[in-house]
Amino acid sequence: MDPALNPAELRLRQERIVFARMRSTQDRVADAITAFAGTMLFVYLHALWFAVWIALNEGLLGHAGIFDPYPYGLLTMIVSLEAIFLSTFVMVSQNRQATRENVRADLDFETNLRSEVWSAHIGAALGLDPREIEQRVQELLTENRAKMNSGTKQGS
Repeated sequence: MDPALNPAELRLRQERIVFARMRSTQDRVADAITAFAGTMLFVYLHALWFAVWIALNEGLLGHAGIFDPYPYGLLTMIVSLEAIFLSTFVMVSQNRQATRENVRADLDFETNLRSEVWSAHIGAALGLDPREIEQRVQELLTENRAKMNSGTKQGS
């Protein structure tokens, strides 16, 4: 184990390793398809595909190439099926990502709880009054919220 890693970094690294190992072939395929479908290359390839399809079926390259005349029923069906499958792949990827985010939220909660407990023990060992510290924390939070709210209003 790397001695430079603190426990939180170690837990995060372990979480990433566990999720990488948990990904099935199906998950990898869904992620790859979703990743590609979210690129401009995907958009350009589709624009080219549609342009060639329409050009062929309008007879611009000769009447022998017409196989799906206007209103392009076959193209419509293929694109509809593609949309169904793409939306399914996106949902599969999103569900897996939501599961991962839940695990991360649990790790965040655990880290916050550890920090709270350690802070309380350190404060007690230093003889600090927890009420004074909590009052100062609340003041800082109030100031921070006020700054955030004024920044939001200025940006609107």
